[in-house]
Amino acid sequence: MLKVIYLSHIVWCLLNIWTIFVLGVNTLGAKNHSIWVNSELKEIPIVWTESRLRTLGAELLEPFVKGLDYEEVTEWPIQPTSVVGTPAGPWNFGQVVAVAVKRDGHILVLHRGGHPIMEFDRVGTFQNSWGSDLISEGKVVRIKSSDRVMGGSGYSAVYGPAGCYSCGAHSVRVDPEGNIWIVDAGGHVVYKMNEQGNMIMQLGTRGVSGKSTDHFNLPTDVGFASNGDVYVSDGYGNSRVIKFSREGKYLLHWGKRGTDRGEFGLPHNLVVDAQDRVYVTDRDNERIEIFDSDGNFLDQWEGVGGVSALFMTSDQHIWTGSVLRNLAGEVLEILPAGRDVHGIAANEPGDVFTAQLSGVVQKFIKR
Repeated sequence: MLKVIYLSHIVWCLLNIWTIFVLGVNTLGAKNHSIWVNSELKEIPIVWTESRLRTLGAELLEPFVKGLDYEEVTEWPIQPTSVVGTPAGPWNFGQVVAVAVKRDGHILVLHRGGHPIMEFDRVGTFQNSWGSDLISEGKVVRIKSSDRVMGGSGYSAVYGPAGCYSCGAHSVRVDPEGNIWIVDAGGHVVYKMNEQGNMIMQLGTRGVSGKSTDHFNLPTDVGFASNGDVYVSDGYGNSRVIKFSREGKYLLHWGKRGTDRGEFGLPHNLVVDAQDRVYVTDRDNERIEIFDSDGNFLDQWEGVGGVSALFMTSDQHIWTGSVLRNLAGEVLEILPAGRDVHGIAANEPGDVFTAQLSGVVQKFIKR
């Protein structure tokens, strides 16, 4: 019986995929041509744009591509031990916002809690922690639409007792030279540290928000060009991307709040490919926008959902949350990690690490 049900599901999905690509082929030339299809036993109108085909194709394929190539390592990181050497249970992470891989293969876990930057080796053994006095307590909060200023941000921050310990933690990245970068959203600042965690450079002014070229307003992520230039998504408050030289000198910026091409609802993450194209998650508009190195709009992947994590692999594939895509936006793999991934990273052997706001860190390995 189960085999029959499973087979019927395959046939149903294949028929739907055939409908998409046969009926949709002649409509791609007409940008917004509507047809009727049967979707989950309901007839609904769907606008057949290329991005919609890409998204719906991923939805139909998900039962088959999800987790085919990856399996979760059930106990990662390895449990800490008590003072008498017995297992002490899972790690007590706060909200885990990001993960990154160092050049030595160690994994950095950034969370909103005590010892906010934790370091583990590849198998999950704890190595080190730091940053207790580094990250602000500023907690990003939504502003109700009824309380927003016309054209203003939908986000603000709260501090003091209403915030939380290291609540500003938002992103950790490792650049090609091995330097560690931390984004403190609530602190309006981005830190660059060497591999030992010693401060090298600071972008922005701690505790001071602004719209000028040397201030941020709740920044979210940082990425790196091939020549060492630095991009910062600035973020919850300013809805723009700022580009700096490797020395920290302002070069240019682009973007404003909106829904048109080149605009952002919330630029939440960014990565750069080998051709120096910049990929930015516009989370509130549920798309990924692609720009050249000067901020000129190139393309967008619409309908990808509210993606909160990006990572560019060494073989030029891109993790968009738990979904792996090629640089055309086509789905290659879906991790069995759920859709609430806030941070993701991969190492050279192909292990994938995810960060969840629920306080969970996951490791996936290829089968």
